[in-house]
Amino acid sequence: MESTLIIIIKLMGGLGLFIYGMKLMGDGLENAAGEGLKKILEKITSNPIMSVTVGAAVAAVIQSSSATTVMVVGFVNAGVMNLAQATGIIMGANIGTTITAQLVSFKLDQIAPLFVFAGAVMVMFARGKKRKEIGNIVLGFGILFTGMGVMSTSMTPLTTSPVFEQLIIAIGDNWFIGIITGAVITAVLQSSSATTGILVAVATAGAIDIKIALPIIFGCNIGTCVTALIASVGANKNGKKAAAIHLIFNIVGTIIFIPFLGVLGDFVGSFSGSVTRQIANAHTVFNIANTMIMLPFSKYLIMVVNKIIPGEDEFEKIAPKYIDDRLLETPVIAAGQVIKETIRMANKAKRNLELSMNAFTSEDEKLVKKVYENEELINVLEQAITTFLVKLSKCDLSDKEAGIIASTFHVIMDIERIGDHAENIAELAEQKINKKLTYSAGAIEDLYEIYNYTMTALQVAIESYSNRDCEKARSIDSIEARIDAAHRKFREKHIKRLYDGKCNAYSGAIFLDLIINLERIGDHSTNIAESVIENYSN
Repeated sequence: MESTLIIIIKLMGGLGLFIYGMKLMGDGLENAAGEGLKKILEKITSNPIMSVTVGAAVAAVIQSSSATTVMVVGFVNAGVMNLAQATGIIMGANIGTTITAQLVSFKLDQIAPLFVFAGAVMVMFARGKKRKEIGNIVLGFGILFTGMGVMSTSMTPLTTSPVFEQLIIAIGDNWFIGIITGAVITAVLQSSSATTGILVAVATAGAIDIKIALPIIFGCNIGTCVTALIASVGANKNGKKAAAIHLIFNIVGTIIFIPFLGVLGDFVGSFSGSVTRQIANAHTVFNIANTMIMLPFSKYLIMVVNKIIPGEDEFEKIAPKYIDDRLLETPVIAAGQVIKETIRMANKAKRNLELSMNAFTSEDEKLVKKVYENEELINVLEQAITTFLVKLSKCDLSDKEAGIIASTFHVIMDIERIGDHAENIAELAEQKINKKLTYSAGAIEDLYEIYNYTMTALQVAIESYSNRDCEKARSIDSIEARIDAAHRKFREKHIKRLYDGKCNAYSGAIFLDLIINLERIGDHSTNIAESVIENYSN
């Protein structure tokens, strides 16, 4: 028999290939899904069945319930998702991740090299990013099964080892040891799919039966919670609650099924004589049944978690709402969230323009104060989004997504400058109030004409950016032309009023400063619209 060291080295090598293949395939699927994955997550509702379906779909695509749950913790932490929605997605993620176990239960290691070859050729010679992603999926699939083959081969000598036989008997006679074994291995590897892969490899070598495998499978589901628990460190209370729901759901499910180990073993055995298929089917049946049992009681699950972690979060006003570093686990989703945060920032800048103009005409100091408060949030968002974009740009993104992220840096700067110009107008309003300056009805009418053009331009920029509407983005050119024409016209008109003595120099300077700020806002709005045309036109 081979030495124990050689067996361990082969097992580790096979496991490494398996995990890398799973990661490569998951990343390829995630990037290939792209917009589809975003649309799936946008369908999140309070409908528990829909939430479970979304969770299962996302976990099946990214090949990891842990990554899905970490993402959910990020959503909850950011206040984008409530605990009821999170609970359904977490339950669904447990179902989705069993797809990997189903895949590896098929004995494809003999033809795996063909997938490796085909995937490598596609990655090396494909020109389009989309084709390369498909190549990564095929390559990952091949590497995954190659790893399974190496693990199975390395385990074969153990079947004749008396020590290994005694260890298996010990686990088989004590379900508690089996659950702890599964939980510990999964916690270390941070992947229930990897642990299931090891089980399938051992079963392929003929070393274990379904009776021994079942408690380890239960333990896998508990061990996979460790990743989300680690991710919840530093999260707010609701983020911690989401991670706790994941843990409690899997522990309670395991406790429910312990008395029915034999029944579950007989049930999956009736479908297939192959132990590898039985393991995969048991993993799927356990998670589906657990979800069906626990889903109707999800509100009580939330009540229990609220008792364990009392109190509600009051989301800070001056903070990002949609972005959270935990979302970087799934770059495609993170890219969608950063766009939402950017739109939020843009709407806040637009609101500041409205407030500052109202403050100027109504001479309301409370509105000026509100502008300053909003500007503080705009500055915080600008820093937070920029930092997030830097991190996101280092992730694996499609060419299109990478281009959008790059242009978002410029969009953020334009929005921040719009906010600054709105704040400048508020400062001019403050000077008007303090100096008790007055303007003729004609001057105010002129101001509102260029202001209305500017507001229209800003609205067009935001809507085209939100909806990726190139046609609307192109319509900004005519509005920008009107703003420029109005700026020239009213500047000359006001200078004439100064010459005629109808307006003093101080109030005249403020008027000219105001229309300059409005004209600059129009310029920055046009920049945003142009970025939409650049990134989304065919």
